[in-house]
Amino acid sequence: MAMGLLTGKKLLITGVLTDDSLAFGVAKMAQEEGAEIVLTGFGRAMRLTQRTARKLDPVPDVLELDISNPDDCAAVRAELENRWGRVDAALHSIGFAPEACLGDDFFGAEWSDVSVALEVSAYSLRTLADIVTPLMPSKEDGGGSIVGLTFDATVAWPAYNWMGMAKAALESLNRYLARELGGQGVRTNLVAAGPMRTIAAKSIPGFAKFEDEWAARAPLGWDVTDSTGVSKACVALMSDWFPQTTGQMIHVDGGYSIIGA
Repeated sequence: MAMGLLTGKKLLITGVLTDDSLAFGVAKMAQEEGAEIVLTGFGRAMRLTQRTARKLDPVPDVLELDISNPDDCAAVRAELENRWGRVDAALHSIGFAPEACLGDDFFGAEWSDVSVALEVSAYSLRTLADIVTPLMPSKEDGGGSIVGLTFDATVAWPAYNWMGMAKAALESLNRYLARELGGQGVRTNLVAAGPMRTIAAKSIPGFAKFEDEWAARAPLGWDVTDSTGVSKACVALMSDWFPQTTGQMIHVDGGYSIIGA
């Protein structure tokens, strides 16, 4: 049997809702590359995650994780320690913004809305790091990898509004975590994906406008239904093939981000 990029690796993967979720593509490819995985879900979406998990082979367990609930975080860490004794890599695919944070009225969101977007979409990367880094191998044993999914927040997008600001915070936090965790051999990087037709995208007003524009301007072209390139980037970053890369944001967007006009 051929060795995969992730053979023998133990992975925690958040954010799988349906089989068009970016995290699902990562989970499927990680298994194909030899990883053993566990998914997380919570609340009303838990059943959806469990149903989608059955489309993976082997079917992974789904752990309850509300990233803003300290009890859930402690329980997941304890379960992973009991189950595996270690975690080699984790995927952060967590984001949420109240409706007021998105759309045409930028000034319609109050701090109570914005703070939720910031906690769930940005601060949660630190929370996920709190869960997995104590279980990651030492620097001498190869360390560990945290990979997050983002939508490039270095520019302002129509309708994305406060979610864009939360993503900017996520990108900054990624750099600070890289600085703090490097001594332990833990790498932390983001993958900035182009627009994909997912449940998350459908919740953003006017998001469909991005689709045609992206395909026209991206030098390599862009298919909003094919997340294979995103999955490959995440799997590579979680493997041993990027041992000296941390604090970075890798664009998987067909090259759209480099085009000025």
